[in-house]
Amino acid sequence: MSLHILPPFRADHIGSLRRPQKLLEARDQLDAGKITKEQLRPVELEAIDGIVKLQRDLGIKSITDGEYTRHMFFDGVFNNLDGFEHVPDVPLEKFMDYVPDTAGFKLLNFKKADSYLCHGKIKRTKTFYVDEFETLKALVPADEVKNIKLTMCAPEWFHLRHGPYAYPKDVYATDEEYFADISKAYREELADLYARGCRNVQFDDPLLAYFCSEKMLAGMKEEGVDADRLLQLYVNVYNDCLREKPADMCAGVHLCRGNFKGGRHFSEGGYDAIAVKLFNELNADTYYLEYDTERAGTFEPLRHLPKTKSVVLGLVTSKFPTMEDPEELKQRVESAASIISSGVEPRTREEALNQICISPQCGFASHSLGNDVTDEDMANKLKLVVKVAKELWSDA
Repeated sequence: MSLHILPPFRADHIGSLRRPQKLLEARDQLDAGKITKEQLRPVELEAIDGIVKLQRDLGIKSITDGEYTRHMFFDGVFNNLDGFEHVPDVPLEKFMDYVPDTAGFKLLNFKKADSYLCHGKIKRTKTFYVDEFETLKALVPADEVKNIKLTMCAPEWFHLRHGPYAYPKDVYATDEEYFADISKAYREELADLYARGCRNVQFDDPLLAYFCSEKMLAGMKEEGVDADRLLQLYVNVYNDCLREKPADMCAGVHLCRGNFKGGRHFSEGGYDAIAVKLFNELNADTYYLEYDTERAGTFEPLRHLPKTKSVVLGLVTSKFPTMEDPEELKQRVESAASIISSGVEPRTREEALNQICISPQCGFASHSLGNDVTDEDMANKLKLVVKVAKELWSDA
């Protein structure tokens, strides 16, 4: 494996961006049955065209569609897979108590929640994100198509949540059988995207960060769940998804601890508990890591980053409008580079700095309603990321 840089880009972002009010209102009308999907589409296209222009104007190279065709950041996979069905009222007993966001829902006295549950053999009979890519492809110059970033749902998304209820035992006898079909679907999607020109994908996976939470690990132990076995299973699943990925396609994994309106998060804990496995066993090219607050811990786990991988430090918060100090951001990058250079595989400071990029810690709208920032705040945050990157790297 060789180091992947550009992408990720020195000034990167996680993917979701604030939706225009016109788009939100149109989607509400769709949900209310007042307009059709065909009538919604021109509104989506107008909004996507606008957000692509904004990113390019700001100097952002990893162009996304802002996730404007989604309600939640994880949409796209399981709602398109044969073998899964949307269940609007899953009893909370079928959600695992130890999963941080499930625990949050139960504290709010939710009795049921919507989810996707496996009910039959899993098979990809239609694409997940190809339409998103083709839309973006038509909006950027030909030489920028390779920069487009597609964000996608983590393959274990509903498995961790539902534990033994994730699939019927008369359909799949083991976790390995269940994930074999999911991994096959991801490989097919990645191959399809690659054939159309996609070279930059990002898996959004707050679940891996949950394994940094002492509270979740204690809850799993109490329930008799082997956290180490489960984490290893998920690493193996990623590797199975990525095993046919061409070398010139950059695959990243984004870890955060929750990103919802009001700055709400679901878990805490540094990357120490998973760093060795995450950086050395999961065959991603780059890692987008939340680092905007102390709850993400220190940079020490970056000691385990191999020379062949890159890291995108999420130093700028997308949760609130308060602007970070550019000098402090540069100092934090230098601190991370120092730790990487003196890590398990020693390297020069210059080599370590070359492995680093920066971004906000998460998207600006993991949920369609968005975070507590304005459009202007969002633009200022992205401008800040670009400004700092240009002052640190000549190839920004």
